[in-house]
Amino acid sequence: MSRTLLVTGGAGFIGSAWVLSRLAAGDRIINLDLLTYSGNPENLAEAAGNPAHVFVKGDIGDEGLVKALLETHRPDAVVNFAAETHVDRSILDPDRFVRTNVLGTSVLLRTVRDWWLTLPEERRAAFRFLHISTDEVYGSLGPSDAPFTESTPLRPNSPYAASKAAADHFVRAWHETYGLPVLITRCSNNYGPRQFPEKLIPLMILSALEGKPLPVYGTGGNIRDWLHVEDHCEALALVLERGQPGGTWNIGGGSGRTNMEAVGAVCSLLDELRPRADGRSYLEQIRHVEDRAGHDFRYATDFSRITRELGWRPRRRFEEGLAETVRWYLGHPQWVRRVVTGEYRAWLELNYAGRADAAP
Repeated sequence: MSRTLLVTGGAGFIGSAWVLSRLAAGDRIINLDLLTYSGNPENLAEAAGNPAHVFVKGDIGDEGLVKALLETHRPDAVVNFAAETHVDRSILDPDRFVRTNVLGTSVLLRTVRDWWLTLPEERRAAFRFLHISTDEVYGSLGPSDAPFTESTPLRPNSPYAASKAAADHFVRAWHETYGLPVLITRCSNNYGPRQFPEKLIPLMILSALEGKPLPVYGTGGNIRDWLHVEDHCEALALVLERGQPGGTWNIGGGSGRTNMEAVGAVCSLLDELRPRADGRSYLEQIRHVEDRAGHDFRYATDFSRITRELGWRPRRRFEEGLAETVRWYLGHPQWVRRVVTGEYRAWLELNYAGRADAAP
């Protein structure tokens, strides 16, 4: 059955993948995005001319705009991807993350709740507010610690993670206090096409192709669980369709890798698919740099609840998904050229140029 969904942050990496997947499934999308540096209209090129896709440039913290969209389009659900997401940027400018991730989410919740109360009883019962969060809210694991579960206490260590944990608490509070039918998901590290290249995998791909150093924090031993963005979108569809209001579901890839393993895999794929002119390996471009402040050592996500309750599990092995991702970046040079703008290069200079080399 076709639905109308108000999607916030739908021009970003994960949000745009969700929008395209739901349009393909026959849903109508009202897409609200402020188009900050990582929100890219080109991510939505496949939706151009589709009457089922309505794009609106705006902020989730703009109560009047959100209210007008709700009253005009009367969505069956709100899906909230809108967030500042990069840990390094949060360390340099934490207030920006508070404004968007905490205050913005609070305004969005309040505006949605006020409108939701005006709905007929049947529509009110069927409505959902799906909030996309991150496993980083749980904090960091040691080498032998059990993976995060949905009952793991929230112990965020970065300003980004703290802002997302605060947003999660607000979403839960709106359910417990006001009865708003909310759903929360917490995903592991996403990768795939159209990811802004401040994140590890696209940063390594594009830096390697430009002949630049590949900066790896510290020893590169930090461990992340990698989840392909399309697997993530499939999980979100199930949560939205069948998840019980008030619930939280972890969404993981089951693909824990050290950062060095992930970077090495990227280099090996590029050696095969786009060899260097001098015949040497891209591995030679790796440079260990001064570590990120408060760098979480390990994330690992127990996603058995969503498997047990909703029948989801990731379909793509990391090696397979990574090969598809590298091929996508190699096959879309125009997208890449337009993304690596002056702002992106200024960020690389700000974040990496002053970092001293670090012994592996």
